Amino acid sequence: MSLAGRHILSIDQFNRSELERILEVAHTLEPVARRQYRCDALDGAVMANLFFEASTRTRISFHTAFSRLGGRVCDTTGFTFSSLSKGESLEDTARVISGYADAIVMRHPETGSVAQFAKGIRVPVINAGDGTGEHPSQALLDYYTIDSEFRRLGKSIDGMTIALVGDLKHGRTIHSLCRLLRLFRNITFHFIAPPALAAPQELLDSLKAAGHHVHEFASISIGLPGADVIYATRIQRERIEGGEEMEGYSEDYRINRVAIENHAEKDVVIMHPLPRDGRPGAFDLATDLDDLPNLAIFRQADNGVTMRMAIFAMVLDVHENIDRHFHKRHGYRPRRYSDHDADFYQLD
Repeated sequence: MSLAGRHILSIDQFNRSELERILEVAHTLEPVARRQYRCDALDGAVMANLFFEASTRTRISFHTAFSRLGGRVCDTTGFTFSSLSKGESLEDTARVISGYADAIVMRHPETGSVAQFAKGIRVPVINAGDGTGEHPSQALLDYYTIDSEFRRLGKSIDGMTIALVGDLKHGRTIHSLCRLLRLFRNITFHFIAPPALAAPQELLDSLKAAGHHVHEFASISIGLPGADVIYATRIQRERIEGGEEMEGYSEDYRINRVAIENHAEKDVVIMHPLPRDGRPGAFDLATDLDDLPNLAIFRQADNGVTMRMAIFAMVLDVHENIDRHFHKRHGYRPRRYSDHDADFYQLD
């Protein structure tokens, strides 16, 4: 199986064996992501990071991933500082940048724009989020996170129950993760949101057609029990026109310490793609969960570098025997990233 030279535009382009191979490569690269080794597999390669929508984690983690493989990165952020503001088409921009870079990562606020950008371009293009469409690398890192957490707990993705809470209508991370999970067997999905922010019917129908169990709930007290994974998302306020879609969303949907203690399983894995919205009235994932070892949101964010390294290694065809490019690192590195990290999460 080869991803060499391929664009990564949608999670729908993968089959299960390809997902499992990407997972294997990510596990191989974990010592580099954890700073035990450096890698020079992409020495001399250049990646163009084109972000036309606000981002912190995704942009920096793609940059870090390419750099940790030994490559160099050119960054562009925002329309104001690009030739698009002068009227240049996506097609012209794509052709020009493909002459400069060996790989291109792009985020754009319009659904389908990254696929339009990639059309006819032979340099690999990776979709880092396009409007309310998809976010395939986020789905892959979420898959890697669930697999890693379940290995520790002795669980399997096949047959699991996942509760998805929040803005299920606009949340592209939810859409891409569900599309990925369609490739597994006998999963139970609990979708928890008010009607105005419910998951698209097309998505629900596709999960049912794949043989999974789909349930919709208007309350976390009913939807959380029995879940092996809770995946919370913030309200995508930047994609909501007017306030009518917010109607019905309240503190009752917030995942906090009380909700977990009263309604969730003791070993439930708690995930969130970040950023979480800490402003009053946001009703996002609460900070009173931060000292729980099963809160996986920061391990999930860390996994973004590991999985994106695997993506680059495979699309640029350096993944076979990549550990031959590992070199022991010297100098200081932390054994833990934060005092709040779970005791089992050590970097050695």
